[in-house]
Amino acid sequence: MRNGGRISAAISVLTDVLQRHQPVKIAVRDWGKRARYAGSKDRAWVSGLVLDALRRRNSTAHHMGHDDPRALVFGTLRFAWDWPARDIEQACYDDHGPTPLTNAERDALIMAPDPTAPIHVQGDFPEWLTPHMERVFGPDTVVEAQAMAVRADVDLRVNTLKSDAEKAALPLKSVRAVPSKLLTNAYNIPARDPTEREDSIEGIPAFSKGWVEVQDAGSQIAAAAANAKPGEQVLDYCAGGGGKTLALAAQMQGTGQIYAYDIDGKRLSALVPRLKRSGAHNVQLVHPSEGTSLEPLVGQMDLVFVDAPCTGTGTWRRKPDSKWRVKPAQLAKRVEDQRQILAEAANYVKPGGRLLYATCSFLIEEDEDRVAEFLAADTRFREGDAAEAAIASGLLTDHGAAVVRKFRGPTGSVRLTPRRAGTDGFFFALLNREA
Repeated sequence: MRNGGRISAAISVLTDVLQRHQPVKIAVRDWGKRARYAGSKDRAWVSGLVLDALRRRNSTAHHMGHDDPRALVFGTLRFAWDWPARDIEQACYDDHGPTPLTNAERDALIMAPDPTAPIHVQGDFPEWLTPHMERVFGPDTVVEAQAMAVRADVDLRVNTLKSDAEKAALPLKSVRAVPSKLLTNAYNIPARDPTEREDSIEGIPAFSKGWVEVQDAGSQIAAAAANAKPGEQVLDYCAGGGGKTLALAAQMQGTGQIYAYDIDGKRLSALVPRLKRSGAHNVQLVHPSEGTSLEPLVGQMDLVFVDAPCTGTGTWRRKPDSKWRVKPAQLAKRVEDQRQILAEAANYVKPGGRLLYATCSFLIEEDEDRVAEFLAADTRFREGDAAEAAIASGLLTDHGAAVVRKFRGPTGSVRLTPRRAGTDGFFFALLNREA
């Protein structure tokens, strides 16, 4: 496909996302079915342009003077992909290209960005979140938010039940992975140019053999803070797809017992093939539909890990369409969920045990507020130093240790962000039950 046809395709896909409320993956897939002539590079190009348009939706719409898909695509080409305005105009005359630029569009493409634009425009986030963002980041709100509006790296966790960092190095060269700066048993694949197709991790032998798992570095650090030990009894209370379950199993060297629980049985079932691939034999799935119950575990767990349901603001780099779907009502619902989940999960921690609370959100309302409220209501627990717990696991590099110490809060919790650590947005706090 020529660039004009690709641009038209991106406008069509973005229209489906914004006006028909389709997820990006579904919209791209449906376009690909209609456009059988499009190759894998064409699909990657179109998908990359749509995702970048969503990442910078506010600032692009402000600059272009319009927020329709056509304006967003043209503005993204100019200001995110650094295309000269003349190249955009020329592409309009390709076969199957969009209609030629209007005078207003042409003028917008040659104007400099507006440095006086409101914070939510410069930072590309929903306007209603402005006070919440400023509460977290203060004067750094714009630069923190801008770091959430770029492409994310891919992080891989080496599964030490089957391999080690040195052994995994050679097979990971095929996907251009480099050792993580933050973690000793992890690799990082830098984000590709938006026009390039990303390598398929699932297609490499190291993945199919269970040597590596895809897991963001921030998530890996949160799991490290749990510091699961061989022989312990562990409950992953909101296990979901099981990424942290697998990380904890590796920490425990396959001994002890992990109970993976989630109210969503479909999500939990996705863990089954991952467990088989990982070689972890000390994991038991717990779900009411399977006739299993958590009742026997009350007061018996050395560790309860709670990766609580949240707004997912920390994943905006990877899921930019979700950024624009976050609403005040959703935040309020998640806060209530977190309140209930923390209170319930605490009942499974034995005296002298610990609870690790984590979210992939940077909002204080979902993080420090929930921890403070919980501690005020349940006097059996005291907050510990989550940063030092992560370091004590031995899974962090010297640089990783410096990062978590730098961004440790006054009570011991840690907040990581793309700007601070190069990870997804992640918060975690360690809550110790008195013996």
